[in-house]
Amino acid sequence: MSPEQITIYLKKNNGVSLHHETIYQLIYADKKAGGALYKQLRVASKKYRRRYGSYDKRGKIKNRVSIDDRPAVVDKKTRVGDWEGDTIIGKGRQSALLTLVERKTLYTMIFRLTGKQASLLAEVAIEGMVHLVDQILTITLDNGLEFAAHELIAEGLKADIYFAHPYSSWERGINENINGLIRQYFPKGTDFNQVTDKQIEHVMDRLNNRPRKTRGGKSPNELFMGQQVDLLAA
Repeated sequence: MSPEQITIYLKKNNGVSLHHETIYQLIYADKKAGGALYKQLRVASKKYRRRYGSYDKRGKIKNRVSIDDRPAVVDKKTRVGDWEGDTIIGKGRQSALLTLVERKTLYTMIFRLTGKQASLLAEVAIEGMVHLVDQILTITLDNGLEFAAHELIAEGLKADIYFAHPYSSWERGINENINGLIRQYFPKGTDFNQVTDKQIEHVMDRLNNRPRKTRGGKSPNELFMGQQVDLLAA
């Protein structure tokens, strides 16, 4: 059972309202104390997670803005436009996917990366997301150096970008959970250089059309596309 599912169960059966990110914090506090609760997560985070070989040097990203400075409204998930982003690493750390998830609706975008450069990731993110620019207010990213060109992304998408604390995946818990779902389609060891754009689009369609209990049984497409219609009508 995921932290998100636990919050649903607690509210339904015990009348307890608890944010799933609080559960993530408890789990990782237990891990730090020597506990094993983290092993029950769909994605068991590794403290030292290398990316693309040896260039994962956290804390070296220039001009990064901490999640501590992120507007409090983002935590509430009351508006559309706050995203979380990360990468999923492929076979031999020689390929990857860029994933971006909108916090309120769970609308998910997935892009295949054909190289390791941060500038390339920025180019892919901008090209793939620019048509949604009116629905991108903030993006909260992981600390991998693949996001070193975050200022290009911020400029291209007119968004404010924030970085989670190192080794604090629960601060991007929604993105972590979605990445776990994506791994069900692309298991560990998948060479993303051999994955087609059509396959990636299929996974996006499956995720975005799946009804979510945490969103009143509505799918990300219903919630996100409904917001687009509202914007056009305004």
